[in-house]
Amino acid sequence: MRRLIRPLEALDAARGNLLPWAPVFLSLGIGPYFLLPTEPGPLVWGAALVAFLAATALALRGSVLLRVPAMAVALVAAGFALAVWRAHAVAAPVLSFRYYGPVEGRIVDIDRSFSDQPRITLDQLVLSRTAPERTPGLVRIALHDAAEGTALEPGQRVILTAHLSPPDGPVAPGGFDFQRLAWFSGLGGVGYSRTPVLELAPSDHSLGLAAFRVRMWLSEGMQKAIGGQSGAFAAALMTGDRSAVNAATNAALRNSNLSHLISISGLHMGLLSGFVFGALRYGLALVPPLALRLNTKKLAAAVALVASTLYLILAGPDVATRRAWVMVTVMLVAVLADRRAISLRSVAIAAMVLLVIEPESLVEPGFQMSFGATVALIVTFGPWGKMQENIPRPLRPAAMLVLSSLAAGTATAPIAAAHFNRIAEYGLIANFAAVPIMGLIVMPAGVIAAVLAPFGIAGPALWAMGVGTTLILQVADYVAAMDGAVRAVPTPPALVLPLLAVGGLSAFIARPIWLRAGGATLAVIAFALWVGVERPALLIAGDGGLVGVMGEGGRILSKPKGGGFIAKNWLEDDGDPALQEAAFARGGAPAKRGEWQGRFGDRPIYHLTGKSAPDRAVALCASAAPGTMMVLNGDWPEGADRHACEVFDQTRLRQTGALAFRQRGAETQIVSARDVAGKRLWNSRAADERRRLAAAQ
Repeated sequence: MRRLIRPLEALDAARGNLLPWAPVFLSLGIGPYFLLPTEPGPLVWGAALVAFLAATALALRGSVLLRVPAMAVALVAAGFALAVWRAHAVAAPVLSFRYYGPVEGRIVDIDRSFSDQPRITLDQLVLSRTAPERTPGLVRIALHDAAEGTALEPGQRVILTAHLSPPDGPVAPGGFDFQRLAWFSGLGGVGYSRTPVLELAPSDHSLGLAAFRVRMWLSEGMQKAIGGQSGAFAAALMTGDRSAVNAATNAALRNSNLSHLISISGLHMGLLSGFVFGALRYGLALVPPLALRLNTKKLAAAVALVASTLYLILAGPDVATRRAWVMVTVMLVAVLADRRAISLRSVAIAAMVLLVIEPESLVEPGFQMSFGATVALIVTFGPWGKMQENIPRPLRPAAMLVLSSLAAGTATAPIAAAHFNRIAEYGLIANFAAVPIMGLIVMPAGVIAAVLAPFGIAGPALWAMGVGTTLILQVADYVAAMDGAVRAVPTPPALVLPLLAVGGLSAFIARPIWLRAGGATLAVIAFALWVGVERPALLIAGDGGLVGVMGEGGRILSKPKGGGFIAKNWLEDDGDPALQEAAFARGGAPAKRGEWQGRFGDRPIYHLTGKSAPDRAVALCASAAPGTMMVLNGDWPEGADRHACEVFDQTRLRQTGALAFRQRGAETQIVSARDVAGKRLWNSRAADERRRLAAAQ
C-alpha cells in the first residue's frame, strides 16, 4: 500500500510546479475527439461532462492525495467536452452540390490561391435557385485571369459567374482534411471563376470591416513606397496582407526555412511589443523626473500591450496572429502583476487560453510549432545565465542567436517535416542571417513608420524597412538556391506527432529521472515508426482523375498535367521532390492520348480520361485479362458488361473518396478516404444532403 501512496504524495508535494502539464492533459481530451471514426452522441459527451464535474468535485473536496490525479482527469474530460461544443458551435451551412451560376456577395478577404491566382472570400451570399437556409455563410473563389482591371475593395458588393463545390475531403486516406479546416473556418464552399468581377455596390464602410479597409490601404501605400516583392513582403509583415506576395517569393522563403517570417506570429508580435517596451522604458529612463516618479517597467508593458492589440486588429483575426497576441498578452500581464514574464507557467496559461477558445488549434501546425519553439527556448535559456560567463562579451549576442535558432529549429523541425514534408537543410544559416535584420531593422522601422505616418514623414522609415526586407529576400533566394537546400520526407503515421510531443515534454520539463527516460524512449519509438513508414502501392483520386502507382524510382503518375493539387500532395506525402511531369515520365510514353496503362502487382491497371472514356473502357474490358483494374473519370455506361474488370468509376468513388491500396502477400488491402475520415460533422452533413436530394429526384 505504501508503494501506491508514495507516488501520490510526490505528486501532491510537486503540485505548485505542475501547471505546465495542464495544457498537456487538456490536449489529451481534445486530441481523441478528432480521431474518432464517428461523431460522438449525447451519451458520450454527457459522460464527459459528468466525469469533469465528478473529478472537479474530487479535486476540490476529496482526499489531498487524490487532488492532482482528479484534476488531470477533469482536464482530459474538459478537453473532450470543449472540442465537442466547439465543433457544434461553429456549425454553418455547407454547399451540398456542385453549383455553376451567378454568385453575389460582399468581399471580406483578399488573398492568393494555391495556383498563385487572386482569391476573394465572400459573405452575405445570394446563389441562384438556392434557398437561404442552404446557402453557405462564406465561399472562397479563385479569380483565374478574371480580376485584371478590377479594383477589389473590402466591403464591396460584387457579382460574378463561378463554379462552386463543397470543400473537398483528403486527397488520400489519412491525408490533410480540408473539410475539417473549412468547417472550423465557417467556409461552406470553394470554387473559381473565369469571368469579370462586377461591382454591384461600393464598400459599405461597416465598422466590422474597418480594420480590413485600413489594412488594405496601408498595404497599398507600403507597396507603392517600397516597390516590388520587397514592398509586398513588408506589407505582409506589418498588415497581414499577403495577396501581393507571389509564388516564387513564397517558395524561396519556404525552402530556406524563412516562411515563418511572412505569417504574423509570435516572432512578429514579440519583436513589435519588445521594441515598444524597450524603447519606451529606456526612453523614460533618460528623463530623470519621470523615471523617479513612474513605474516605467509597468508603463512600458501597458503601452506595449496596447501596441500589440492594435497590431492584432490591423493584421486581422488570423489564427496565428490571435495565438501570438494571446502569448504576448499573458507575458505582458505577468509583468504588470510582478510575475516572471517568460516562464513555462506563462506559456502554459497562454496554451490553456487558446485551447479553451479554439480547441481545434491543437491539430494545426501553427499551434504546435509556436508552442514547441517557445518551450524549447525557455528550457534552453534556463542555464544561459551560467553559460554566458564562459563566452566573451562581444560574442554573446551571436552565441545567443545561434543557440536560440538551434533550439527553436530543433523543436519545430519534426513538426514542420510531418506537416509539410520537407526539411530545409540550411534553415539555421538563413535564420541566423535574416532574423537579426528582422529584429534590428524591419520591425523597428515599421513601428517608427506607423508613428510618423500621421505626420506625413514616414518616408525614411519605410526606406529603411525596404532595405531590410530586400536583404531578407536576398538571403532567402541565396539559401533556397543552394544544392540540397531541401530534403523531402514522407508523411509519418498519425501516432508519431503525439508521441513526439508527450515524449519531448517529458524528457525536457519533467523532474523525475524515470519520467525523462520514459519521454526519451517515446521520442525514439516515434522516430522509429516514422523511418519505417510504408506508403501505399497504389492511389486513386476521389474523382477518378489521377492514378499513382509506386515504382522502383518513385510514384508513377497517370497524367503529366491536371489534378496538380492532388499530384503535389501525393508526391509530398511520399517524400518525393519530383514534379508531376517528371513522375508521369517514369512510366514511359502512353499508348494513346487519354489512356494510361500500368501494373499493380500482377494486375494490369488502366486509367482512361476524356468524354469517350466510358465507351473505351467497355471495349477494353471485353478483352482484358482477369483482375484488370479500370479507373475512369466518368460513369460506367448503364447496363454494360464489366467482364473481368474491376471498375473504379465516379459512381463508386463518390461513395468512397480517394482509395489507397497496399499489397499484403497474396491479399490486397484497400482503404478509403471516407472510412479513415469517418462520419463527422464536417464531412457528413453535405453527403447526407446530397443523398436526400438524390432520393427526392
